[in-house]
Amino acid sequence: MVGLLSAMQGFVVIAIIIGTGYATARLNIGGPSAQMVLNRYAFFVTNPFLMFAILSKEPIANIFNQSIVVAFFSAVATGALFLLLNRLFFHMGPADATVGTLNSLYLNSNNIGLPIATYILGNPTLVAPILVMQQAIFAPIALTVLDYAATGKISFKRALGQLLRQPLLIGSLGGILVSVISARTGFYPIPKFIYDPIYMIGQAAVPMILMAFGMSLHGTRPMENKSSRPAVIAVTVLKNVVMPLIAFLIAFFIMEFRGKVLYACVVLAALPAGQNVYNFAARYNVGTTFARDGVLISTITSPSVIALIAALLD
Repeated sequence: MVGLLSAMQGFVVIAIIIGTGYATARLNIGGPSAQMVLNRYAFFVTNPFLMFAILSKEPIANIFNQSIVVAFFSAVATGALFLLLNRLFFHMGPADATVGTLNSLYLNSNNIGLPIATYILGNPTLVAPILVMQQAIFAPIALTVLDYAATGKISFKRALGQLLRQPLLIGSLGGILVSVISARTGFYPIPKFIYDPIYMIGQAAVPMILMAFGMSLHGTRPMENKSSRPAVIAVTVLKNVVMPLIAFLIAFFIMEFRGKVLYACVVLAALPAGQNVYNFAARYNVGTTFARDGVLISTITSPSVIALIAALLD
């Protein structure tokens, strides 16, 4: 049961840091804007630095491997299932249906994915292809649909602008570019005295985002909107149960993955819904409560699912 023990130890590390963030919010250390400040620093500074640092040192063949096929098709299949459920039961409009689809397929590859990849899977670069896939493909499509629902017209220019203003995507693509240069030239092009401060700043990313997440839990009351409860439950089951199951079926039977690769594919598929879903909903003022509850409930239930995966696939 080494895998399960490793997963539990990783969750203890994560829980302690989240709990510290919750305690600081409860004690009002840092004031009411502390969570916002940590989130903004993590979003604009530490996370891009971390992704650049780890990806630039990683061989390009290890970054884009066949596991991205599992991540893509399991996400698309799960999102399609929500759209089918919406057509049959929930009957949401395009904007709310988009939020629900994102809650079903959009992984928290940053705030939760990075810590889990670091402390449980032992390799933070595993989330990089997922991060790039989501921000380069899923996010622009979702923003275009939400923009159309809000304005009645499609603006590809605005969607492209949103894409180009994603710090994580920029940091990741920069790291991938350096990795390609290293593979072509045979040496790492960034001097040590420049790489070291980038790496040091990036090391603050994981504790910072976990502390901020812990702060966000203080005073939260999920599932207040009774009318959206069935849909929230549906997206949570899709995200935490159905998506990892689909990932397992694709990885095991189609891609024929085994061992650590199979384990990583299924664990990453069981990540909770990404907090970007709430940011997208808030930006267009649609389905914000639905988005927040989907993210929160899937985040609460995700550790139990990942622990079960660790026990079964150990």
